[in-house]
Amino acid sequence: MKIARAAIVAALALFGMVAIAAAQDVRLSSRDGGIEITGTLLGYDGQFYRVETIYGELTVDGTGVLCDGPGCPNLEDFVAEIEISGAPTMGRLLLPALVQGFARRAGYSLDQDGSQRGSVTYHLSDQQTDRKAARFKIHLSSSDEGFADLLVNQADIVMSRREVRDQEAARARAMGLGDLQATGQSIVIALDALVPVVAEDNPLGAISVPDLARVFSGEIDNWSALGGPDAPITPHVGNSDAGASQALVDLLLSPVRADLAPAAVTHASAQAVIEAIASDPFGIGLVSRATNGTNGGTRQLDLSGSCGFVLKATRRSVKSEDYPLTAPMFLYRPMRRLPQVGREFMEYIQGPAAQLVIRRTGLIDLAAEEVGIEMQGIRLANAIARAGEEIGLETLQDMIATLSPLRRLTTTFRYNAGSTRMDAQSRTNLSQLAKALEVGTYDGRHITLVGFTDGQGAPDVNRAMALRRAKRARQAIWDQAMTANPNRVTIDVQSFGEAMPMACDDSAWGRRINRRVEVWVR
Repeated sequence: MKIARAAIVAALALFGMVAIAAAQDVRLSSRDGGIEITGTLLGYDGQFYRVETIYGELTVDGTGVLCDGPGCPNLEDFVAEIEISGAPTMGRLLLPALVQGFARRAGYSLDQDGSQRGSVTYHLSDQQTDRKAARFKIHLSSSDEGFADLLVNQADIVMSRREVRDQEAARARAMGLGDLQATGQSIVIALDALVPVVAEDNPLGAISVPDLARVFSGEIDNWSALGGPDAPITPHVGNSDAGASQALVDLLLSPVRADLAPAAVTHASAQAVIEAIASDPFGIGLVSRATNGTNGGTRQLDLSGSCGFVLKATRRSVKSEDYPLTAPMFLYRPMRRLPQVGREFMEYIQGPAAQLVIRRTGLIDLAAEEVGIEMQGIRLANAIARAGEEIGLETLQDMIATLSPLRRLTTTFRYNAGSTRMDAQSRTNLSQLAKALEVGTYDGRHITLVGFTDGQGAPDVNRAMALRRAKRARQAIWDQAMTANPNRVTIDVQSFGEAMPMACDDSAWGRRINRRVEVWVR
């Protein structure tokens, strides 16, 4: 199946042609007979037809035309169909929970059909009439397969444990599917994190991100290099289709241009990785925080640095992206209309009602949390420990005086390396904050965007740079919050440069964590 789909996608890239399985010819005629369109029916959402014609793909309002031909849908018995394809770790737990939550909230009865291997179908029906309203079909494959399905018109929504690749986005644009890298076509729906785990009796308590990368690339292959016994290290990973395995490469190995160690032991599932580590005193794995939270026999390692800072994968540190190995879960959709029930579903999963559903799955939701400064003792201790010739007492006093009356939101903005573009999680944070402003969530409150940097460079330069980032974030918020009333909420900016580090500056990962714009409210 993978080879066949790969061949199809390659053909699309070469020839720009769309392969449509089971599509049939139709003729759409205006009711006065003056206009006629013929072509291959690509889809019908209950109101609009999508037709491939000699002029390209056209979307036609069904209320103004008559349909004739073998591909015409039955308008009276129309059932909306939503095809969702991609990462199995999302398709087994997260999406089913969201479909079920949506059905309950919208007043539909729900039937599940799991008879087809590799997929599950949910039938939504009107509770009063028992008339079927929609079918949600979830295909369990991989992130790669999900994008391949989208390119051949076999998926309406892609589940992915990684961002779309540049070449996938280019193919989608060439085929008229829009810009999958744009905010409107991609969202982060939930959060996970990669956590290093070892057997319970392993004496190691923490490991740095650079050392973790060296372990999984094979550069470090003995525990003695990490302060442990003289014994070989056995890295355990999931197969290439596993979400954590893809995230391991993207978050840990690709930034240092390394490949997975040949000695790494590959397992068929995340559960198999956990079980292998539990029985291997010299093994180490990098697994999903959600997966590891329900398993005994293993112990999670904190992330440390040479400067003494320690980072834990807590709910709030993952939401704020202060934990460096945060792994967002994405949904992608093409630039075309979903049926009305599909649009309502997409609205639901981005709203507050879905956040509790997400949290109950063991994953981390996107709801912003407020954290008082009294809960940030470690951060303040780090700031004091960092004080010296470059960061003086006056700067620290100024920072504490400014932030003490405020509460930090877990909403945080970070930018891609060497770019003014926010990273994926930050773009979703931006969208959510803009929506909150539009509906009046922060009316009457005062928001302060606070810029921070790493410790590379002169303090004055860093503080000015952080202030520019805070101003850029403020402009981006107002650009998206188009219907918000700026007279009801104040957003100002502040900068303290390198005064409150989250991680050590001796690695690219640590410097990235320190470069951020935080959101504080009063």
